Amino acid sequence: MTLTIYGYGSAVLKEQTLPIDSTYPELDRLIADMWETMGDASGCGLAAPQIGRSISLFVVDSRLVYMGLSDKERESCFSPDDEGIREVFINAQITSYSDEEWEEVEGCLSVPTLSGRVIRPWTIRVRYENQYFEKKEKEFSGMTARIIAHEYDHTQGMLYIERLKPLSKQLIASKLKQLAKNKVQVRYKMKIGN
Repeated sequence: MTLTIYGYGSAVLKEQTLPIDSTYPELDRLIADMWETMGDASGCGLAAPQIGRSISLFVVDSRLVYMGLSDKERESCFSPDDEGIREVFINAQITSYSDEEWEEVEGCLSVPTLSGRVIRPWTIRVRYENQYFEKKEKEFSGMTARIIAHEYDHTQGMLYIERLKPLSKQLIASKLKQLAKNKVQVRYKMKIGN
């Protein structure tokens, strides 16, 4: 089932999320709905706060990005051994960040029609549980790390626009006001405000 995506100005997007365990009600259905919602909106990641749930859960599909790039673009955005992932992250914690950083354009389903250049670490290490609550700890790089970090930010009550340089923030300020007033048309179900 396609779920409603909560947009800029919704309080749930500013909340720190709560951890969950295997007793969380209808978790498999929720995850399936998140995959469907993300796909219908042409996203590559979706966090639970974006669908109105303040829980530590997000899904990432960097394979979609990988498949949509030319070989040259892949070389600049993906590590040689990375063809993307399709993964569920529960109770994720980023445990380390590389000193190496890179800047790339990001967008967000909760902030439609806008994008901006964000500096993020090239490599991150993440401790998390998968859909079956198996404990994992892995290192991710490039675009895969970027998407994970973006979705992880959602579980910390942060949007990518807060990471923009001051001038970039100024340039989109009026558009954000329009978005907060629900004056933007999108092709997926969206709720603005509380």
